[in-house]
Amino acid sequence: MRVFVTGASGWIGRALVPELLDAGHEVVGLARSAESAAAVTATGAAVLRGDLTDLDVLKAGAEGADGVVHLAFGHDFGRMDEAIRVDAAAVGAMSAVLDGKTFVAASGTPVVSGRPATERDDSVFPGPVAGRGDIARSVLATADRGVRASLVRLPRSVHGEGDAHGLVTRLVALGREKGIAAYVGDGTQRWPAVHVVDAAHLFRLALEQAPAGAVLHAVGDEGVRIRDIAEVAGRRLGLPATSVTAEELGFLGGLLAIDQPASSELTQELLGWRPTQPGLLDDLEKGYYG
Repeated sequence: MRVFVTGASGWIGRALVPELLDAGHEVVGLARSAESAAAVTATGAAVLRGDLTDLDVLKAGAEGADGVVHLAFGHDFGRMDEAIRVDAAAVGAMSAVLDGKTFVAASGTPVVSGRPATERDDSVFPGPVAGRGDIARSVLATADRGVRASLVRLPRSVHGEGDAHGLVTRLVALGREKGIAAYVGDGTQRWPAVHVVDAAHLFRLALEQAPAGAVLHAVGDEGVRIRDIAEVAGRRLGLPATSVTAEELGFLGGLLAIDQPASSELTQELLGWRPTQPGLLDDLEKGYYG
């Protein structure tokens, strides 16, 4: 299969592209800079230069492929409205030319009160990222036009060696800045997590096997307590694990304050996917984030 991958040089893309190539697929990766293009080329994939605002480029990439894996998204928390607007336009441009083809898009696990979110739950997200739910629903709606569309919902932490921009990385950096390993309230709130290698494997399975309209959860750890994350990170950094208010941590504090576990049981049943890599706390213990 010829596959067009947005975010090919990003965190998950760097794990996914080699896996696709090893499985015999031909890959074209979107690259917005010379540095990104070099990273994609180094994996053995072809390059299409452009970014998510280049709608004609996105259409060309999708038209020339048998399937699309859409990973790219702007993660500037200060400009989330703009990132969602750009992503919605990009998804619309690509999906318009994908009739009869395959479309796998990254999204996030939803927030459900009182229990782990499952694949049957609607895409509901808190606060500034609420608009991502509308994008997720628009992806699934393309199945009505014969697109074999599926969502891979990612948990709050996609971790592993080399993670430079994820939420846990930001939490550790904030800890260094404040001199504490912070958690919000009593720290019993839970975050789901997955190793980047396991996440990449699920994207490949979705591309190859997922039925139209499938919603999949790339979740290895169903829910890791925020206080446990802070305690392990604090021990590695030599900082005290300390309770703070959500407001003290800004946008990140708002996320840490929400209990948001998620399950991948239905995904495992549907595709036979099994997370095999280390969990989040094990990765923290290895010192990748220290």
